[in-house]
Amino acid sequence: MSVLLDRDDTIIPDEAETELAVELSRALSLRKNGPLRVRLDDGTELALPRSASRLLEHLLAEMSRGNAVTLIPVHAELTTQEAADFLNVSRPYLIKLLESGDVPYHKIGTHRRVRFADLEAYRRQIESRRNRAMDDLADQAQDLELGY
Repeated sequence: MSVLLDRDDTIIPDEAETELAVELSRALSLRKNGPLRVRLDDGTELALPRSASRLLEHLLAEMSRGNAVTLIPVHAELTTQEAADFLNVSRPYLIKLLESGDVPYHKIGTHRRVRFADLEAYRRQIESRRNRAMDDLADQAQDLELGY
């Protein structure tokens, strides 16, 4: 299943939305652990699933910082440009990752598509390698008594 993202899928909060997100984010962080309840305009009250509550908290936290937010379903298939944007790399570099087999992909006609789940797995793997490298450098600095 392919989900194509366009500019309408990314939410860039304006100043008023950022301020409202700050207020809502604080209110959610202060609430007691229990289901988050939402009251609709017609008075109907609904309990949100815990995972939706956590997602809403993350969404509001990012918006309160003025960050753009995009929701991408795990099963989504991205174009090479969307995948490159997600990894914050150039499209030619992403193509090298695909062609080398570092990130799985498939073709639809002549167009490459990358599953978001595969892209996220690659991002986590790279992040883990970076963290290990930083830990190794910190250990070496301690061993050499460099004052860090």
